This record gives sequence, structure tokens and C-alpha cells, in this order.
Amino acid sequence: MTPEALTRTVQDFLSEAAGAIVLEDGAVAFDLAQAKYSISGGHNRCLLHLWSAERNAVRRVLDAEVKNGMLRLAVQRLGQTHPSKLEICRERDRRTPTARRACRAAYEQKLRRTLDRQFPEFEVVRLTSRIDLEKSFGPIYARGLIRQGRTAFAVLGVNAQETQSSVDAALTFGILWLDVCRQQQTRNILVEGLKLFVPAGKSALVRERMAHLNRDAAKWALYELNERDDALVEIDFSDRGNVATRLVHACDEAAACERFKESIARIKAILPNCEVAVLSQAEVAFRWRGLEFACARLGCLPGSFVATEEILFGIGGEEKMLDRGNEDQLTVLAESLREVRHPYGPHQHVLWRMHPERWLESMMVCDAGVIDERLDSSCRYSQVPAFSASDRAMIDILTTTHSRRLAVVELKADEDIHLPLQGLDYWARVDWHHTRGEFSRFGYFPGCALSSEKPLLFLVAPAFHIHPSTDLLLRYISPEIEWEFVGIDERWREAVRPIFRKRRPKAMAAQNICSGSD
Repeated sequence: MTPEALTRTVQDFLSEAAGAIVLEDGAVAFDLAQAKYSISGGHNRCLLHLWSAERNAVRRVLDAEVKNGMLRLAVQRLGQTHPSKLEICRERDRRTPTARRACRAAYEQKLRRTLDRQFPEFEVVRLTSRIDLEKSFGPIYARGLIRQGRTAFAVLGVNAQETQSSVDAALTFGILWLDVCRQQQTRNILVEGLKLFVPAGKSALVRERMAHLNRDAAKWALYELNERDDALVEIDFSDRGNVATRLVHACDEAAACERFKESIARIKAILPNCEVAVLSQAEVAFRWRGLEFACARLGCLPGSFVATEEILFGIGGEEKMLDRGNEDQLTVLAESLREVRHPYGPHQHVLWRMHPERWLESMMVCDAGVIDERLDSSCRYSQVPAFSASDRAMIDILTTTHSRRLAVVELKADEDIHLPLQGLDYWARVDWHHTRGEFSRFGYFPGCALSSEKPLLFLVAPAFHIHPSTDLLLRYISPEIEWEFVGIDERWREAVRPIFRKRRPKAMAAQNICSGSD
């Protein structure tokens, strides 16, 4: 392959692999969820530069092959003659299919032994990891039912070799499995609730979500299973006194824009009407219909501690320092964004498809009131960081009603089974900080006396891209949470137009949920 073809292959793959991992000689070298990269194809060679807070690497790319969701590169270290291998994997789980199947089968048997030992009065009626796409179940989770007389509990477990995101998603599939069990049992069998098993030390996010489920709808139980010594510990999810969550301080946007006024003017001269988002007092981002293509930040002059502005540009994890030698590359990128990323642009183009939720968010931020007339568009924040345990959440939109009641808006542009519980998660974090008066103390909503009422939760998605399980999952959310689901027109890139809405019922009959009927 020519250097130009190599550069294009690597760029195309990485543009759609934001959460990929980079392996060198079989070991994880970089996680592109945090690391950055740049690709240069000049001087008749293709150079890949990767860097993170921990390390820095430059490799000359000699050959490339895309296979099974993985980019395999033959690379050469600078100063060495012999090539080595670099692999970039979209899938974070690097096990072979055979290894995954063996691990899941072993876990299924381990879970069965645990159930027999810990709940001897119950009979394990069923336990399986088989795929059931009709009901949205894959092979990741072991699902079963334990029964004693007329009483039964749904069981779902996930092994320690699965990714953290799979563990975090376990509650969603646990609720779906509980409903399946209730639907399949005869009337004289009552499936009282769900027993959820997760690996030791990985229950934090699941615990937070379970704390906000409807306890009249089911009996919820959460356990951590240590697979090495078969130790089982029940987790008390009702005690939220030690929640590890923190909020970042709000930025003074006017001061930041003044500090970076030269960089803002320079970028806007290349792409007028682009969006300027203040990320911190030391960094601003430039976006076009929600897609970030450049940022300006404070750096230091080489060999000194003198602060100076620097502009970086690129899509996704790609990042290049702007200088006089590559300003034409930024101009070309800006022209591509303007020509492609608009409502009637080429739908197959990578720049049109990237980050649709950010595109939707950029439209909602301008006028949140289009979703609900109670929302105040003049008082809102987008992409608010809220940390909980090891998870760094970004709340799509945090705003208030005209009566100054907080409102969390969670957006999805594509079908997502996790929308209800992800929205629940963000609502819980906002409620936690609001109860402690931290939004005012951390500089949010200056001059506003926030209402003491619990926040509202708005879930927004295109009407024909709503997962079929969404309605069921919403029925299991705690009645203390006032939520509203808004389905919008599929042509939201032209204008956001709600076409239906569903609100939390004023009262919900627990016995109807338990019987599986609406």
C-alpha cells in the first residue's frame, strides 16, 4: 500500500473507533477513550503518533489490514529496522469467541452451585446463557429462575471477565428477564423479584440505579460474587450515605471567551457561525452541529513557564497543533463540515453520521422549550460532568423550568435499550447534589433560587428509534421520579418537533406490574 492509502485506511478506521484500544505486542498500550492521536502522510511515509497522560509513541506504518473489527498494522519504531505489530480493536473485549463461550459456560455452573449453596430452600428451575434476540438477550448474562413452592425469583448474573459496561448494563437486562419470568409462569406462581449477581468490586453503578427502582413492583436484591473463592456478599443498595460522587465547578463562560478571543476570532474566520463551547477556564471547544473539530487551550512556550494559547484540530481522537504549515488542512476540514454536515447532506458520509446525539443536543440547547413549554431555554448547561464511583457521566442538558425546578434532559438519536436507566442514573446524581445545595455553591444557575422540588427527568428520542423495551423499563422506575418521554420527528436535523409524549402515571398499581399486565 502507498503511504497515502495507508494514511486514508488508518484515518477512516479511527474516525469511527472512539472507544478502541491499541495493542502493541499483545499488551494494551493506549485507550482511545482517553488517549489522542495524529496521522501524517507526508514525505512518502505514514506516521502514527499516539499519546496519553502516561506515555507517548510514534510509529511508522508499513502495512495495514482491517479484519473482524480490528485494524492490524505492521509498524516500525523510530531508530529500529525490524517491524513490529500494532492492533487497534473496536471491541474492548479481546477474548476469542471460543474463550468467551468457555468462560460463560464455567460461570453458569459456578452460579448454579452458588444458588444451591446460598438458597438451599429454593430449587434452581432454570439457568441458561443462550441467545434470545427476540427478547434482547445475548450470551453475556446467565439467566435463571429459583422457586420454592408458589414463590419464585428471577436470577441474572455476569462474570468477572466481561467489560465494566456489561456489568453496568446488567440491571437493564435483569428487569427484562424478571418480566419474562413473570409472563411465563402460571397464575399460581408469584415471581416476587430479581436477584442480581455481579463481580466483586464492580457493583457501584448498578447499586445506584437499583436504589431508584419501584420497590412495590418487585423485591430487588444485589450480590457481589467473588469467583475465586465463591464468596457471596449482599449489597445494601438502600444506604446511599457513602455515594462517591462529585460535581465540577461551573465555568465563567464570559471570562473564558475573553481569554481566548484571539483563538475564537481565528477559528470563526475559517468557519463562521461555528459553536463555541467553554470546557473549562483553560479550554474552549469549537463544534459544527455538535461535532467538535478544534479546541483552544492554554499551554506553555517551549523551555519556559510562560502561558500561551494553542489551537488543536481534528475529528474524534485525532489532534494536530495548528500552525502556519497546516492551516490549509483545517480550512479543508471546515469546508468538508460545511458541505457534509447539514440536514440534507450525504447520509453515508462519516462526518454526517458521527455523533448524532451531539447534533441533536446542539439544537436542543438553543431551545429546550421545544420539548416542553415548562423548560427555560435561557438557563441551561450542556455536557455537565458528574462523577460517580469510577464512572464519568456527562449529562446531556441540565436546565430548569420557569419556576426554577431542575430538569435533566437525556437524548438518544438512535435506538438504545439503556436510555431509561441511563436517564435514571443521571437524575439520581443531579438529585444527590441538589439535595446538598451544591449547584448554587458550585456556581450553576447564578442569581436563581432553585426550587427544593426533586428534579424532572426528560427522555428524548426519535419516534421510530425507540427500543421496544423502553415502556417496560419505565414502569419499574420509582414513582418518586417524575419523568416524561418525548418522541420527536425523525427529521429532527431539520427541526426538533415533538410528535408524542408519555408521562409517569399519577398512581401505578403494583399488582398490575407484578402480574405482568398493563
